[in-house]
Amino acid sequence: MSTLLERTGTADGYRARRTLPLRVELVRQLKRRRTLVMGAVLAALPFVLLIAFAIGGQPGGRNDRITLMDTATASGANFAAVNLFVSAGFLLVIPVALFCGDTVASEASWSSLRYLLAAPVPRARLLWSKLTVALGLSLAAMVLLPVVALAVGTAAYGWGPLEIPTGGVLSAGTAAQRLLAVIAYIFVSQLVTAGLAFWLSTKTDAPLGAVGGAVGLTIVGNVLDAVTALGHWRDFLPAHWQFAWADAIQPTPEWDGMIKGAAISVTYALVLFALAFRGFRHKDIVS
Repeated sequence: MSTLLERTGTADGYRARRTLPLRVELVRQLKRRRTLVMGAVLAALPFVLLIAFAIGGQPGGRNDRITLMDTATASGANFAAVNLFVSAGFLLVIPVALFCGDTVASEASWSSLRYLLAAPVPRARLLWSKLTVALGLSLAAMVLLPVVALAVGTAAYGWGPLEIPTGGVLSAGTAAQRLLAVIAYIFVSQLVTAGLAFWLSTKTDAPLGAVGGAVGLTIVGNVLDAVTALGHWRDFLPAHWQFAWADAIQPTPEWDGMIKGAAISVTYALVLFALAFRGFRHKDIVS
């Protein structure tokens, strides 16, 4: 009688869905030095700003115009919002590009990718596991920063309402809910960077190339958004909507900008993720 291996080409008990479990990939990525360093950098930012305010004095309005930065020391909620404001444009781009761009390319650079596929781990399963963990770590990075900032700001400036630069306040409970919405939007807006980094990670064996390429293209998008001569064409740039979350911390929140920004980001991201899966399916793995 022929065995299962002879009939199907797979060993008895083999299940594709059980290969490379998410918990295994998560533990592998959490133990990596770059994950620990990135977490330490994000956790340190609130302390850096706290020291800066302690040395430089309380922020004040310039030319009678009050900005969000000027309200940083009003409460813990304001301090957390300021940390998101100063980091959303660039600092939070780095962990997304790092976690998504390094994940596949690093395996290729270590010459371990072909051994994973020979385990055998199906190619689609390998990408899904790595992408899910990478996005999970990216979200964790975006949650870590405001949580630490809220704790540090509350300890330094007290727990209180969020003062809005344009006038008015949000109660502490309402402010916490709005900040959660802000974090969710920032994560969605960074899916474009995640898609770029992940696609490049499947095209190269150099992790730095994938990470640097995603960061570089994100910077190019920010530069193009600053070119006012492009007019309404800028509306199709994800960078054009990266600070749309500011409308959520108003007495009466406006969601139109966030909805448009999220739609554009998700559209670009889905295309890039699809390109990554399609290209990797037929890629000749030699490393």
